[in-house]
Amino acid sequence: MRAGPPVAGRSSIKAAAGLVVGLAVTLLGLVVVTFLIGRVVPIDPALVVAGDRAGPAAYQAARVALGLDLPLHEQLLLYLWNVLNGDLGRSTMTGLTVAEDVARVFPATVELAMAGTIIGVGLGVPMGVIAAARAGRLADHLVRAVALVGYSVPVFWLGLVGLLVFYARLGWVAGPGRLDVVWAYTIPEVTGFVLIDTLLAGEPAAMLDGFRHLILPAAILGYFSMAYVARMTRSLMIEQLGQDYILAARAKGAPEAQILWGHAFRNILVPLVTVVALTFAHLLEGAVLTETVFAWPGIGLYITQALFAADMNAVLGGTLVVGVAFVLMNRAADLIHRRLDARLRNEAAQ
Repeated sequence: MRAGPPVAGRSSIKAAAGLVVGLAVTLLGLVVVTFLIGRVVPIDPALVVAGDRAGPAAYQAARVALGLDLPLHEQLLLYLWNVLNGDLGRSTMTGLTVAEDVARVFPATVELAMAGTIIGVGLGVPMGVIAAARAGRLADHLVRAVALVGYSVPVFWLGLVGLLVFYARLGWVAGPGRLDVVWAYTIPEVTGFVLIDTLLAGEPAAMLDGFRHLILPAAILGYFSMAYVARMTRSLMIEQLGQDYILAARAKGAPEAQILWGHAFRNILVPLVTVVALTFAHLLEGAVLTETVFAWPGIGLYITQALFAADMNAVLGGTLVVGVAFVLMNRAADLIHRRLDARLRNEAAQ
């Protein structure tokens, strides 16, 4: 009689199946909600396609072509089928398919979110560690005050102030956009990331120009991510600094820097990786206002322009892509956490 698969193997398969089913249900719900939003918004796609001066026959033909003459449940099924086949419709704003537009603008958003995450994590982690080490003291209060401002100040206001001070007054950074006009149409788009494309083109001056355009919007986003990362790092560190092994290390006379970075910080790396992944996901979906203020040609600006142009295919397609990216990043953060945390791996294996 042949033995069945190991218990650990069955548990892993069951966990993977549950993850896939949960992800599928979440994405299905996202698509359905996106579709319903498109039907609730008081914009008539058929009128946009046919034009304001179209006659009844042309208007009705546009409704038939868009499938708006079908019952709502049939429209939903048709929308689901098109999305599964990668068809997000055609943009009336650009004349291209929404999938082509998203593929063109999404790298700009990813580049901005990555730069903001690097700034936020690079500043937020040491600030959180210092605040935890000086809990209740001046340094802790300063870090918490800076983080509170990061949560409270509207991003569009901070972006406008940053442009006024650092671009218009001081001239330390470049203005809106990704590149100056002299470079915008001469650098071939290979990856969609302006710093990489300028490097591949062998144009250091263009690369410097791209960095000068990137640094201010990335710093604005980085400030908001820094507030979240610093708060989470502080909480995780305070929890670790109260553990018995920290008291034992101090009793043995270990240096404070070693206790902070060699013991306590080392034990928060697993949840901190999850925090960083979630920070990146939040910046992907939260870059709309920043891109609008800085005319950064990413998916946030694309959605905003499409909304003003009443281009619902572009609005829904862009929103859906951002939502899918956020869901996938959340799932990836959960998988990373489970993979790195030995306790969760053991629980899954039991």
